[in-house]
Amino acid sequence: MVNFKSLDIKALGDLMASIGETRFRASQIYRWMWKRGVTSIDEMSDISKKAREKLKELGYVGELKLKAYFPSKDGSVKFLFELEDGKEIESVFIPDRDRKTVCVSVQVGCPMGCKFCATGSLGFTRNLKSWEIADQVLQVQKFMRSFLNQPDLRITNVVYMGMGEPLVNLDEVKKSIYTLNSHIGLNIGSRKITVSTVGIIPGIYELARFDRQVKLAVSLHSAIQSKRAQIVPVAKAYPLDKLRKAIIQYYEQKKRWITFEYLLLPGFNNSEEDIEALEDFVSGIPSKINVIPFNPYPGALFRAPTDREIEKFIKRLQKLPHTVTLRASKGRDVGGACGQLAKFRPTELILNTEN
Repeated sequence: MVNFKSLDIKALGDLMASIGETRFRASQIYRWMWKRGVTSIDEMSDISKKAREKLKELGYVGELKLKAYFPSKDGSVKFLFELEDGKEIESVFIPDRDRKTVCVSVQVGCPMGCKFCATGSLGFTRNLKSWEIADQVLQVQKFMRSFLNQPDLRITNVVYMGMGEPLVNLDEVKKSIYTLNSHIGLNIGSRKITVSTVGIIPGIYELARFDRQVKLAVSLHSAIQSKRAQIVPVAKAYPLDKLRKAIIQYYEQKKRWITFEYLLLPGFNNSEEDIEALEDFVSGIPSKINVIPFNPYPGALFRAPTDREIEKFIKRLQKLPHTVTLRASKGRDVGGACGQLAKFRPTELILNTEN
């Protein structure tokens, strides 16, 4: 039995043709699955009963199983989903005025082993399929419509910043973007989709050739090679000088500003030397610097910065000729903030809230 959600529109059309149906049926089915969120073939009312019976013999409409959800006091919600093979992943809904963002996962666990990220402690199990990535957005939208009693609520933005490294699962990531972007699917503009990476250089070059105008976010965290290699193991294979060339190539092809994510790790990457190195690295690259205060989790090697440390660091960064923003750590109280996705329950979190 085939999961119809695992097929793109062309493959779905081929399947329809193989059973004597017109290819137009593919668009109808696709719209029912991805725009209307229907899982029952019997509900596809503009398809003949005979065709629906054929479809039921061929396959089914899969969906992620919601196992748990954790509302945060700031309005965000963390979700725990179960995949068809029993594995689990997490996603986060992040509201910000008119913007409704979903942070999606691309892998079960993560192979990168970054020292500041709880997901890396899980190890790596497998890549997600494109439909499993896109379905996180669909399921979150369906849930939030009911949860907030807002039947017209739409997800407006998607960030590939959940569990896993998007650029080592790039084929499936690109397919999922097509699904999210489709006008007969979730219809999310490609310019409102951000793909984050810890610096997988071949993937950056490939993403630059991708025919969708997605944003690129680079998890930099240090512009000093020796320091970065301590916390981002893959930096040894993909050093800063080569990473910078790839980022410049991305900008030249896409003409889209780069976002540099800089996790503030007090006592490690917030000295004058660190700021000078950061200034040199981003010089000449149209970009913004997004400062992210470290979000604690059980067993973390670092501590959260105090408000004073954050304010001091931001003030020193403002001398740079770049836009500097501070990312509010939404969902932190439920383990849904950046770096915390490791299937912690809120009662398991150890949060230092003293400043």
